[in-house]
Amino acid sequence: MIRTKTTLIVGAGASQEMHMPSGPELLDRTAQAYDFYRFGGEQMTKDSSMLLRHLSKLGERPGHTQEKLYEATERLRISSRMSKMIDTVIEQNDDNPLVTICGKLAIAHFICQGEARSNLRPAPRVPGELPLQAGDFWLLELGKLMTTGVPRSKVHQCFENLAIISFNYDRSVEHFLPYALMTAYGMTLLEAQRIVSEHLRIVHPYGTIGRLPWQKGEGPDVAWGDENPWNMGNLINQIRTASELMRDNKALTEVRNAMLKSQRIVFMGFGYHPQNLDILIDSIFAHNPEVLAGIHGLPGPSQTTVVRMLRRKLGLDKDDRLMVVNGKCYDIFRDYGMMLES
Repeated sequence: MIRTKTTLIVGAGASQEMHMPSGPELLDRTAQAYDFYRFGGEQMTKDSSMLLRHLSKLGERPGHTQEKLYEATERLRISSRMSKMIDTVIEQNDDNPLVTICGKLAIAHFICQGEARSNLRPAPRVPGELPLQAGDFWLLELGKLMTTGVPRSKVHQCFENLAIISFNYDRSVEHFLPYALMTAYGMTLLEAQRIVSEHLRIVHPYGTIGRLPWQKGEGPDVAWGDENPWNMGNLINQIRTASELMRDNKALTEVRNAMLKSQRIVFMGFGYHPQNLDILIDSIFAHNPEVLAGIHGLPGPSQTTVVRMLRRKLGLDKDDRLMVVNGKCYDIFRDYGMMLES
């Protein structure tokens, strides 16, 4: 059970641990798939063929001619040589809204594919089991942390002190937690999904590929594991660029309120890009929260920079308020579980 107001900041590294594509991998696969001029009709890759079908449907919309869409994919592909992330390529070409559309289409396509091929299955292979392949996964540790010590009659307490800010487009947290409740409490999937839908506080600053079918809301939905959803043209509208996010005061307020109300902040699989830190923190914190910062995968100079940035932006005036961990997301839950539960 989580007893302290805690916010988990979930970055791309957390999804990579579930075998989702990394940011650079997503950009590289997008550039390859959009290289239409290099392929003949029968030599086209599966990704290129699927994206081409989606582009054909988008080309039927007013103002979206096939020729203009293909020009946009070529511009995105060429611009990718000067970046490491598809998000920044889209931002760099904000003068062409079709580049934004094509970029979001690629994101949605590869995230749908990533969910389908990840270690998190659509459903357990055996009833009563979890939908996880064998291995050590941070989602399993999160489920244990949330449910331990919480009686079935007060299951809502699992969520009382937890908020999640996920910078990822996938829905792995939302998909997994109902199965964690099923396993811990012997409830039905429908009941567990209802509880998660009503009580889980999770924000995706950059949006997701859509709602899971059981989640509340009015936006388009797509099932976990659906590699080729029929409503792809609508799903791309659920993804936000950084510029779109900064114009969305409601989303920014939701993110920053979660930070300000937290006594403990945990960064997991997070890259600490200045743009994302600005989204989280718009003023120096006065309440001196306890911070657990995972830095796995960052080179030495970047680790030093992260410590300095966090101390400055969060107003941490005591050395014991910042703990830096050079471990994966699973390692954070394994090694600091007692602290996170306290």
